[in-house]
Order: sequence, then structure tokens, then C-alpha cells
Amino acid sequence: MTTSFAEIFGRSPEGVWHAPGRVNLIGEHTDYNDGLALPFALSRGVSVAAARRDDGVVEVVSRQAGESVVRASVDGGPVVAEGWPPDRAWAAYPVGVARVLRDHGTGGASLLIDSDLPQGAGLSSSAALECATALALRDLHGARIEPAELARLAQRAENDQVGVPCGVMDQSASLLCEAGHALLLDCRSGLSSKVPFAPAEAGLTLLVVNTRASRNLARGDYGRRRAECEKAAARLGVPALRDVTDLAGALGSLRDPVLRRRVQHVVTENHRVEAAVGLLRAGAVTELGAMLNASHMSLRDQFQISWPEADAAVDAALRAGARGGRMVGGGFGGSVIVLTAADRAARVRDGITGTYERRGWPPPAFLEAVPSAGARRTA
Repeated sequence: MTTSFAEIFGRSPEGVWHAPGRVNLIGEHTDYNDGLALPFALSRGVSVAAARRDDGVVEVVSRQAGESVVRASVDGGPVVAEGWPPDRAWAAYPVGVARVLRDHGTGGASLLIDSDLPQGAGLSSSAALECATALALRDLHGARIEPAELARLAQRAENDQVGVPCGVMDQSASLLCEAGHALLLDCRSGLSSKVPFAPAEAGLTLLVVNTRASRNLARGDYGRRRAECEKAAARLGVPALRDVTDLAGALGSLRDPVLRRRVQHVVTENHRVEAAVGLLRAGAVTELGAMLNASHMSLRDQFQISWPEADAAVDAALRAGARGGRMVGGGFGGSVIVLTAADRAARVRDGITGTYERRGWPPPAFLEAVPSAGARRTA
């Protein structure tokens, strides 16, 4: 990246920073409900080569989008991804981060972005871009911002600048995860703890299946789910759905069947996170499959955010002998995770691919998910 940076900007970068994508093992759509999540970092992610600018300008280039330079002042209002030309909408993320961090001691920079994460696969390429940018700006300008706070600022950039009402899980996973572990994240307090997670040591493989169904969370579906959760919490008289302790009572007091379904998913998903953590800490990784299956059914039937390719992938994987699987990410497209014995992984891949072929869908892509290190400076 250093050679390309010099060719584009006419000087050498001062460093290179990497932030990984993530897989959320369990705990989907709990983050903005002040709940619990259990993500881990992937080995793939977004890298940013960067050099400081002292004129309050951030200029960004993406290798994936071509070598057209996007320039913007770090001063200014929201950038909103949907308001940018389609070929430059990605630039709203690093520019938005720069505008949020300017109040915390950072300024302008030249940024060259590269990624080996598939976009739109539900592996949080946007959060990885935000976190790599945030780390680079922090270090270049000598700002003192701890990783957990940096995650909150990156989240604020996506919420207020880009217009996606996400929670803090993706940014926290990218910045705080460690190799060989998942991250138990309390999205209300921001507190987190490491949970051992090494599937290979138990003879297992966790596959990420990119269903190739595209998604765009800046559109309305994701925001509607969050609004429904907030409406349900208000009607129940609790700060957030995390505070519902009597599920039966809560469901009985809500007349709206849509709100009842949303509440049921969030409350039971938090319990599934706690159960999964107990299994991992007890060394019972092989028992996680039932939790994944239950989570997928809840996301499909109660939260209603799954999609045909995801449902077909999970069904095919189970028929091929996988222990469990579920959709991951915001929903309406993206990826599925499948837990399987390592010696059955090829059979599971073939089963899913064959199902897609019979339905006339584009072939899925597979990635073995290995719990990896979080964001860091690499050069």
C-alpha cells in the first residue's frame, strides 16, 4: 500500500492501520436494545495507509472503488451516504469519522483504503472502515482515546453522519477482540470480557456462507426494526427491551402482534447469549449448534429479517450434518454461519452449493471463520 499511497498523494504514508470485520456468534439486534452480544473478529478486514494533513481536509481513495480522490473538510454537518453519488457513497464513512473525531483532538489526513472483506456480506465492512480510519486519525494526531470510547465515536459517525441507526457491537468487536476469543459485550455499559472460542481445537469448523444477496442498511428496513423495538419498550415502560424480565407478562400486555414478535426475539436472544457463554466457558463448543438454530428461527419468524437464500443455506447445512447455523448481520441479505465437524465441512459446502444450483441462484462463497485479533497498527 505504501507504494500506491506515494503514487496517489505524492508522499509516503506515516503508517498503516488494519481493522477486522466480524462475525457475531450470537446476539443479533440486541445491541441497540442495550443487550448482550458475542462477536469475534475475522482475519480479513480493512487497511488504511495514512498521513497527517494540517489544513483540516480529509482526502480518501479506495482501491476497490478506483483511484478517484474524494476530498472534504473535517468541519461540517452530516455527510449521509445516500446523498452521495453511488460510486462515492463509501467515502461517507471515513469522512463521517473524521468529522466526529475533530472534537476529540484529530484533524485532516490523506487516506488510502484497501479491503479483503466482501462488501454487503454482513461481515461489517463499514465498521471495519470506520475503525481503521479512527485508529489512523487518533495516532496521527496524538489524540488520547481509549479503544472502547473510539468504538462509541465510530458508532456515532455511522448513526449521525452516515444515517445508519446501528448499535455499538460491530465497532466494539473490530477494536476490542483478541485471537482465540469471542467478546462478551454489554451494549448498555460498554463493559466487555473475553470468552475462549477456538472451534478448531474441538474438531469443528465455523463456516461463513456469503449468500450473495445484497443489502443496504441505510435503507428503511433496519431502521424500522429499531423503531419497533423502541416503541415496544416505551409501551412496556422500560428504558430498553433489555429490561424486560417477565416475557409472558410483556407479551400479554402488548396488543400489536408485530411488537410482540420483536420483544420475544430480543428477550430470548439475550438469554441465548448467556447460554452460549456458559457453554464456551465450560468447553462445550460442540453444543453451540442448538443455540444457533434457535437464534435463526427467532430472527426468521419473530424479527422477520431473514431472506430465502439464508433459510435455504441453513436448511441444506443441517441436512448435510452440520450442528447448527443461522443468519448473521442486520438481515435482508448477507451471510450465514454454519458450525460443523471439520471432517463434514466439505459435505456441508457441497450441500449448500447444490441447493443454490437447483434454485438457479448464484453460487455462494465460503470462508472459514477463525477468531482473530482486533484492530491495530501494522506498519
